[in-house]
Amino acid sequence: MKSSRLVSILLLLQTRGRMTAAQLAEELEVSVRTVYRDVEALGAAGVPLYGDAGHAGGYRLLDGYRTRLTGLTADEAEALFLAGVPGPAAELGLGSVLAAAQLKVRAALPVELRAHADRVSGRFHLDAPGWYAEVEEAPYLAAVADAVWNNRVLNVVYRRWRAPTDVERRLEPYGLVLKAGRWYVVAGPGPRTFRVDQILRLAVSEEEFARPEGFDLAAYWAAYQRDFHERLYRGEAVVRLAPGVSLARAVNRREESDGWTVATVPIESVEHAVGEFLRMGTDVEVLEPPELRERLVGTLRELVARYG
Repeated sequence: MKSSRLVSILLLLQTRGRMTAAQLAEELEVSVRTVYRDVEALGAAGVPLYGDAGHAGGYRLLDGYRTRLTGLTADEAEALFLAGVPGPAAELGLGSVLAAAQLKVRAALPVELRAHADRVSGRFHLDAPGWYAEVEEAPYLAAVADAVWNNRVLNVVYRRWRAPTDVERRLEPYGLVLKAGRWYVVAGPGPRTFRVDQILRLAVSEEEFARPEGFDLAAYWAAYQRDFHERLYRGEAVVRLAPGVSLARAVNRREESDGWTVATVPIESVEHAVGEFLRMGTDVEVLEPPELRERLVGTLRELVARYG
């Protein structure tokens, strides 16, 4: 977006000094012509930016000029990374800090960029959780986040889905992930993934831990999700889908002459698939496996008998 590029040019010149249009274009992955237009826009916004011709030329800011993006505290700077999700920022205890940081940034922006920021915030809102997701209270989220920042070991009582359900764990929290409105902590040793709302008790230790060298939270989470889906969908069903109906997981689609589509769909289990396909009503017909088809037929017969 143009506003983002303008800020990037301003900060590049502030931190690196003189840069040519070609260097700026390469850094921002745009054309030199685009850089020329952006530089004109910055000048029109009152930024004291000058261009020198010649072999050693380039664009530079007036000596001593610096943007007014100053005065931010460490907490405010951290909160800016969550500026697009005020709800999660508040959950982490950064709500008021985020508001103060946004006010300072807005005041520091040129008029053109400030107007654009106001339009964005007034027209876009992110609400991450799904419609039917229950709100899970995570009373220890702020404490976990603090331990992540400060590399502190956590001793927790954690509730898992299989027996014994309540277990004690020593966690070295590497990072927090927000997925579909639910917080997860990625922690060593392992690392492993834990739901923050399933922490029943928590004690912060004075012991510090060292993060694994080269640990990449985003890369770990991507691999974790791939592995989760591979373990989750262990079976397959062959189904016929009514015209205009689709399933995101469906593969090997083959359209028939009547407009219906035959496709293969990964399933967790026969039991889970029964409920999933019943919700689709007459828009789906299960062809295989036989036990799934038989379970559906049996369930439908029971429903007919019950409702007459």
